[in-house]
Amino acid sequence: MRKQIAAANWKMNLTLQQGESLLEEILAAGITLGPNQQAIFAVPSPYLPMATAKLAGANQFDASAQNLYQKESGAYTGEISAAMLVSLNVKYCVIGHSERREYFNESNADLAAKVDISLKHGLTPIFCCGEPLSIREKEGQNEFVARQLEESLFHLSADDLKKVVIAYEPIWAIGTGRTASTGQAQEIHAYLRSVLAKKYSETV
Repeated sequence: MRKQIAAANWKMNLTLQQGESLLEEILAAGITLGPNQQAIFAVPSPYLPMATAKLAGANQFDASAQNLYQKESGAYTGEISAAMLVSLNVKYCVIGHSERREYFNESNADLAAKVDISLKHGLTPIFCCGEPLSIREKEGQNEFVARQLEESLFHLSADDLKKVVIAYEPIWAIGTGRTASTGQAQEIHAYLRSVLAKKYSETV
């Protein structure tokens, strides 16, 4: 059975104090999740120590990094490594978010390297895929999203792929005044599962 995951990406928002208060409010609400459910908060990197500490005793609640760099270490000013995240008790990392692809020109090859370094260090990649409005209007979404998976994930073994969370992101419905229906999301989900099953098996 697939785990149900709800992930909240804070992006570049909130001060440390605001973020801390928000997590305290959420935890105080006494939310109960099912045995196959997980809530993840992708917080800005400076807040990871606070978030992991706050969520340490909260079953089925975890913090995630929003990004990492694909190298082990070195002269990469401003970047954060997988080993650094692990040292902060981080378990997840978002990879391939549409904003990283657009504003920082991250290619599918870059993301493949980020997935690899994440898995090497025991992090769970939350791999984002999705199509912009220009592709959706031409009805090319299936091929576009499948190519993202093929070029960033299909070098993995079946066992490693099972460790990756794949998140469909309807980029065409973000800030465009359009809304992605449940049916449209399910249609893409079904297609991606068929692509994965063809490459690997239905158990992946």
